[in-house]
Parts: sequence; C-alpha cells; structure tokens
Amino acid sequence: MSDPTGDHVDALDEELEVESNYKPPPEKSIEQILETDKEDESLRKYKETLLGEAKSGGIIVDPNDPRKVIVKKLALCVADRPDMELDLTGDLSQLKKQTFVIKEGVSYRIRIDFIVQREIVHGLKYIQKTYRLGVPVDKMTHMVGSYPPKTELQSYTTPAEDAPAGVVARGSYSVSSLFTDDDKHEHLKWEWAFEIKKDWKE
Repeated sequence: MSDPTGDHVDALDEELEVESNYKPPPEKSIEQILETDKEDESLRKYKETLLGEAKSGGIIVDPNDPRKVIVKKLALCVADRPDMELDLTGDLSQLKKQTFVIKEGVSYRIRIDFIVQREIVHGLKYIQKTYRLGVPVDKMTHMVGSYPPKTELQSYTTPAEDAPAGVVARGSYSVSSLFTDDDKHEHLKWEWAFEIKKDWKE
C-alpha cells in the first residue's frame, strides 16, 4: 500500500490559490440577510422560511468547538451494500490505516455528514485528489452549497461515479480530501485510502 507523501494536502492549497478570478460575495450575517429588503413582506417571509432555525441566530451545537463547520463523517455509498464510513471526529492520522475495498467498475457515491453552527456558511466545496504510487491520477471538485446553522446533521452526496476497472486499475490508492468554502476557510483536511479489487471478497 503506497503511503501519501504528505505534500498532497499542501498541493490542494496551491491549486485553490490559482483557481479562477471569481470573487465570492462578502459574508453576511443572518441578521444582515433578514434586514435586507425587509419592507418586502413576501421576500422577508421567504428568507425566514429558507433560513429556518437560523433566523434566531446563535445556534451552537458544540460550544467547545469554535468552528462554523464540523465535518463528522465520510461515507462511501454503493447500492445494495452497507455504507463504508470514516469517522472524521477522531485522530485523522489513523484514517490511512483503514482501507476501503472497492469492487472494480462499481458505481459509488461519497457522502459527507457535517454540522453548521454559529453562522451561515457560504459556498462549501469538497475537493478530492486521488494518488497511486504517489502520482496524481484524479481530481474532483464538488460545489456543496451554502448552509444555515442547524441543530441537525446535514449531508451532501456526490453524483455517482464508476470505479476504474481492469487488471491495470486494481491496486491501492491514497486520497487527500479538503472541505473548504468560497472564503477559503479550511474546515477539514484529511487523507484516506482505498483498494480496487476484482471482487468485494478479499
């Protein structure tokens, strides 16, 4: 099993820096959003409905955690099989020792479970880079969206993708994942691993 070089996550930072010249709008608090267009009754009600619990502000799920986004879990989801899950709340350095086995050619999705607290978070993104023998073989960026704070767990599931197939594709892969946003706040970075095999069985 190849081990990531440790530079992979840093490379994500560099790539984020050279992304497009798109400038995200300035962050607004819940109060500012509700204050805008407040004379328009229908728009005001729509915003309050959209923001849900967040309109009261100050939703704090974990008072000991200063972050706005707490990433809890990554799950690899394959139809008719139990989800394969990574707990992202513990020692992230141990995740590389927990290797997922994926059957070649199978269709899968990745689900991220997270909590948003304190303030609305704008333009969440999930960026994933995959390496084999230390060489980048794939990169994907998913726009997760903007989320209000809620007491409940929130989730994002990627579109379905097909795992590589064939003798050449089989083997071990390492992955660098980053959960960020329009303002380039790094909510969580972690590394994990999977192995593509001919079948689910060892």
